[in-house]
Amino acid sequence: MASDLGDLYQEVILDHNRQPRNFGDLPGANRRAEGFNPLCGDRVTVSLTLEGDVLKDIRFQGSGCAISKASASMMTETMKGRTRAQAERLFQEFHRLLTEDSGAPDAASLGKLVVFSGVREFPIRVKCATLAWHTLRAALDSAHGIASTE
Repeated sequence: MASDLGDLYQEVILDHNRQPRNFGDLPGANRRAEGFNPLCGDRVTVSLTLEGDVLKDIRFQGSGCAISKASASMMTETMKGRTRAQAERLFQEFHRLLTEDSGAPDAASLGKLVVFSGVREFPIRVKCATLAWHTLRAALDSAHGIASTE
């Protein structure tokens, strides 16, 4: 990982860990899922308001490492206003960013999320970074879902 991207990675992760966006309960949510990473103990609940096919609002609660919390925070910022299909495409792109060595990440589609490309160098942390994303998927699949990284 280039030094500049490494510095940005640390700065963004720490900022979203200290001041997570969209953190807390979402009154009136019509979808909710709980996620758990048994490997490290991270827990997250993703709540969202789905109107038709659009994620109108999304929030998360839980506890975990800095990567897990920062990823959840950035995911909620990125997903607001997207359709289910757009959310699924973004999930796939984010997962590829963390698991495949396919050269430079696609900054155009991932935006700020490219800072997580450094997680690929630490395979054990991939589950931390993807927990909230799997939990979002579970919430979209059913009104009350459960997700696990195992």
